[in-house]
Amino acid sequence: MLSSETTRTFTLNEARGLIPRLRRLLARAIFERQRLADMRVEVDKARQNAYRDGGTPSGPAYLKHLSAFSEAVAQIELLGVLVKDLRTGLVDFPYEHNGRIVYLCWKPDEEQLEWWHEVDTGFSGRYPVNDDFE
Repeated sequence: MLSSETTRTFTLNEARGLIPRLRRLLARAIFERQRLADMRVEVDKARQNAYRDGGTPSGPAYLKHLSAFSEAVAQIELLGVLVKDLRTGLVDFPYEHNGRIVYLCWKPDEEQLEWWHEVDTGFSGRYPVNDDFE
């Protein structure tokens, strides 16, 4: 279980205020992740043949996309936001609710942050944010 001493917690307003920035960062991470996936076959093939020809012409591009992907994810994590699924852009915000940590839950296809779940239940156990939350 998370401890509030080691994990940043958010207020509902703080989490909601980060949504525009997260949309941009997640779009970049998702884009770069897809570029890396698109290049995977060629890079894997080059790795298998590395002893013969020493690499692949797409190596510099792969490293550029890998760096951009890593930077976007790192920026999200530096905010204290937990990245849960980069295919969908799912993120969680630790939130103190009734004396325990729960997660406010959001993904980019949602207009606003309106869901929460227990730490151990995940996305499938989401509940709507209600008046008990700020």
